[in-house]
Amino acid sequence: MPKRLKKLSEEVLHENPWWIHKHDTYEKPDGIVGDYFYLETHGGAAAIVPVLPDGRIILILQYRYLMDKQSIEFPIGGIGKDCSPIEGAKRELLEETGYKATDWIKLGAFEPSNGLTKDMTHAFLAHVVEDRANQQLDETEDIEVLYRRPDEVEDMICRGDIWDGQTLAIWALVRHHLLNKHTNHT
Repeated sequence: MPKRLKKLSEEVLHENPWWIHKHDTYEKPDGIVGDYFYLETHGGAAAIVPVLPDGRIILILQYRYLMDKQSIEFPIGGIGKDCSPIEGAKRELLEETGYKATDWIKLGAFEPSNGLTKDMTHAFLAHVVEDRANQQLDETEDIEVLYRRPDEVEDMICRGDIWDGQTLAIWALVRHHLLNKHTNHT
């Protein structure tokens, strides 16, 4: 069984509204001291797989600066310090898509990059109502809402059109809920 590392110190190098950059020192079982640098978000993230009454899934299209290209994703956003995962999910769904949901199912939780960040992502399946309000985007967001059948999402992943790691992980959690019901729709 792998040995645990003993934390010796922790310092904050930088903090902003989205995350904290930290530096820890640790000691290995053999006495060697090392450094660990990582990011920690404020409360993790909430991710939603919104499904319309006709079975189509709501996705979003947005530009991702670090990769300098458009990304097709599920609605995902930071939860915040004083918010529960479900409260964060409901807020993100409304902000990014303009939709509200009546039925929420927790799919699971995972760390999207456990060697670099502490950013627990809580994933939900949500059955949305047809009425759509305006998106409530902040000044840094420019998001287009997309509608696809589950089989189309599967094809988009196979073609590499969907490349976001969190979206791919969430699809692994939800696909069995959706593909069996809607594979024969045209």
